[in-house]
Amino acid sequence: MKIVKALVVTSLMSASLPVLAASDEGMKNPLSVHVLNLQTGVPTAGVTVELEQQKPQGWIKLASGVTDKNGRIPALYPAGKTMETGNYKVIFKTGDYYQQQHQPTFFPEIPVIFHTESNGGHYHIPLLLSQYGYSTYRGN
Repeated sequence: MKIVKALVVTSLMSASLPVLAASDEGMKNPLSVHVLNLQTGVPTAGVTVELEQQKPQGWIKLASGVTDKNGRIPALYPAGKTMETGNYKVIFKTGDYYQQQHQPTFFPEIPVIFHTESNGGHYHIPLLLSQYGYSTYRGN
């Protein structure tokens, strides 16, 4: 009887682990962003970020979000949709952020245009930010 109980418990635990992993929205979403403050070396919470896709008629807004306490938006692409091959733009609304901080900035917004392939990959756009400069790259 103890062996049967152990098998049932083990079976339930192993069956639920893939379900938990598969339900993690940040893992399934193809796009995440991260903002770090270069002056303080800490994450930058409260930055609004918009996502647009380039179409023949122009740039189309797909989504927006606000960085969390860790300076991240782990799932910026619209949920349940597959990212198509093409050009996209994330726009970091840094002017709004610095206005809320009562600080000036030279860059009222920072657009980052990037190209994707429909290979099911994940795209991560980190922004290293200060009031008068920034840097970005493709992260992981």
